[in-house]
Amino acid sequence: MSVVEEEPSREALTHPEEIRAGYELRMGNLISVKASARITPAGVIAAGIAAAAIIVSVGFLVSSRRDRRN
Repeated sequence: MSVVEEEPSREALTHPEEIRAGYELRMGNLISVKASARITPAGVIAAGIAAAAIIVSVGFLVSSRRDRRN
């Protein structure tokens, strides 16, 4: 009986629920842009909380600025 060892993937996942995205944009022969992103579900939730905190604080600042003018 022989044992065959598989080589690990070059792009092994660092988290079991990791979400990956990538794209390539080419414009003619001179311009080429490649991008990729990785995020976990916890990262999505943290980004949502951070965005909500910023939106609420900006709304508070705008409303307090209106009160000062009157």
